[in-house]
Amino acid sequence: MPADHVNGAELYWEQSGSGPRLLFCNGSGTTVQAVRPLLDLVAAKFDLLAWDYRGLGRSVPLTGPYTVADLAADAAGLLEIAGWDTCRVLGVSFGGMVAQEFAVSNPERVERLALACTSAGGGGGSSYPLHELQELPPQERAAAQLRLADSRWDEGWLQAHPADRALADGLTAAGQSQQDPAAAAAHQAQLEARAGHDVWDRLGAITCPALVGYGNYDQIAPAQNSAAIASRIRGAEPRGYEGGHLFLFQDPAALPEFEAFLEAPPSASHGA
Repeated sequence: MPADHVNGAELYWEQSGSGPRLLFCNGSGTTVQAVRPLLDLVAAKFDLLAWDYRGLGRSVPLTGPYTVADLAADAAGLLEIAGWDTCRVLGVSFGGMVAQEFAVSNPERVERLALACTSAGGGGGSSYPLHELQELPPQERAAAQLRLADSRWDEGWLQAHPADRALADGLTAAGQSQQDPAAAAAHQAQLEARAGHDVWDRLGAITCPALVGYGNYDQIAPAQNSAAIASRIRGAEPRGYEGGHLFLFQDPAALPEFEAFLEAPPSASHGA
């Protein structure tokens, strides 16, 4: 799919799979290509729309700062291009912030909302201020990010758990890829947008069924932040999983439960 002009930005997006329409909102610093394995799994059950945020991946480099509300407006613009009136929405980490902003701004367009490892901001609690780690030396910053992602991830744990080691190595590699000046600028702009995220007082606008999942060992978006989000959305409840910030990849029950929730009819109850 070629890049399209949306709200003054040229964005790369793609559509794949078949089934219920699902908008996917990616995590901080990641691209469509970086999460290809996850997207391929999800596209087996959904008509999936995913995109590279401003300045990242195959979207055109940044021309200036932006807010999470700008990204939610980008999502609305992409839905217009795709011809989607309504859809289900899956937001992971930073993408959960974008998904919340999209849902409170366009509640009539969201059939079901699934949020993973994210925060509402404001009175609902913010995710860890990752922008503050930017001042640390690269090696120290990488180590701090790993322990925030999963509080169990010391060297002993990672040596004993090869799957977690692979995830940790992937996080470290992603951080190293941001050494390119354009990628670093895009990541910094995203961290600044993330720091300003606050939908806490507007969550009551969401009327669709919602699933709010968190990892039991996540120090970036801890359990209490998911509990706060769920407390403001009628019928929603937080659901904990065995893992950290990457619980969708760590707990074998997580992705199937998220997919089952998103596949259910729009009007079905939260427990469907």
